[in-house]
Amino acid sequence: MTYQSEKGNFTIALAGDTMLTRKLTPFTEERFLKLREILRGADASFANLEGTVHTWDEGTPGITQGTFMTTEPALLEDLQWLGINLVCCANNHAFDYGEDGVLANIKHLDEAGLVHAGSGKNLAEARAPGYLDTANGRVALVAATATFRPWNQAGEQRPDLRGRPGINPLGFQTTYSVDAKAFEQLQRISHGLGFEKSNERARKHFYSDKEIAKANSTELSLLGNRYVLGEDFSIATQANERDLKDNLRWIGEARRQADWVVVSAHCHEFGGASLLTASTRAELEETADFVTKFAHQAIDAGADIFVGHGSHFPMGIEIYQGKPIFYSVGNFVFQNETVGFFPADAYERFDLDLKATPSDFLDARTNGGKKGHPSDPAYWENMFAVCEFANQKLKEIHVHSIDQGFGRPRPQRGRPVLAEGELANRVIERVKKLSERYGTKVMNRDGVGVVQL
Repeated sequence: MTYQSEKGNFTIALAGDTMLTRKLTPFTEERFLKLREILRGADASFANLEGTVHTWDEGTPGITQGTFMTTEPALLEDLQWLGINLVCCANNHAFDYGEDGVLANIKHLDEAGLVHAGSGKNLAEARAPGYLDTANGRVALVAATATFRPWNQAGEQRPDLRGRPGINPLGFQTTYSVDAKAFEQLQRISHGLGFEKSNERARKHFYSDKEIAKANSTELSLLGNRYVLGEDFSIATQANERDLKDNLRWIGEARRQADWVVVSAHCHEFGGASLLTASTRAELEETADFVTKFAHQAIDAGADIFVGHGSHFPMGIEIYQGKPIFYSVGNFVFQNETVGFFPADAYERFDLDLKATPSDFLDARTNGGKKGHPSDPAYWENMFAVCEFANQKLKEIHVHSIDQGFGRPRPQRGRPVLAEGELANRVIERVKKLSERYGTKVMNRDGVGVVQL
């Protein structure tokens, strides 16, 4: 044997949404340092870097109703100190500061030597894998997001015009199936308010038929949504064919260039029965069906690991063809309340004037902590996972519960420490329950979830 990597032994830690706005290095709690020890003990440690790494004068605020997520460049050293060496940049906050923000993010990550994927100067660069060399083999990361605004997408390069900086998209279409009575009413609305005539005029102008589909007896488009005639009510999603093919092609490229292939997907979309019954986001239990299909296709194309995130809480684990699929590893660092600055339109949403401070904005949007993330412990009780491979095969998964300080003051909460006691058991029981639908058995061993193969 010439190289150590030939043994096929490899460990990787998988963490979720990382919204980093404060230093990590000063803290010495035992459960925090133990978490760091686990991350640094893996060959690779992945996180979704949700935000834009930039200085206050890099980039222009975009258009969003969420947090304008800024991570100061110096904090990348803290992230690396924690053990993270592989990050996803494909998410809905990657474009918070526009194209210049995307380019600043790439520049600072490159300067820090932190391997990344999912955004680029053009579409090909955004789709391409990032590569990390480890003692146990070369790791490729392909990262895409299903949650984005149309102008966030990276643009294709042409011979006569350069591409557009942005994210690697995994677009999708939602189809709403309704019964005959409801479909008849939707047709009545479309005709009565002139929507179908408006669509007809648009098709005769600059829009193509594929952009504005023609209505027929079994389907119609209304206010940007697609409805079809069915027996009952249901919701289905399907990935954009071009995005799907391109991402699978780059996964195949990664397979030929690396020993280990990780595919990351950021997604806020849900599916399954809970989509029609849940009264809060935390009660949602399944990701959208197009993500499940993409996860399977990614593994068929050569991925060793599929890791999802975006829900801000843990979801189920599936073992497909002997490879792990994490439908969401939840939050990891959740410091979106100590961002240093917000643009004017964020304040204007809540009728705040130019003298308002970031805390004024944060208090207004959560009604003093009574709604949104600060009001629900589900967003602060999370996990990260460690996958162990031996002889090229998945051997075991450890699910580690983390406590992010629900109910603590704003300057304290958001930094993860290993959970213990009842909180740790709650996280593992949630993951155990949501994994059962995929036939995955998660054992609770003293607050650590274990999946054995």
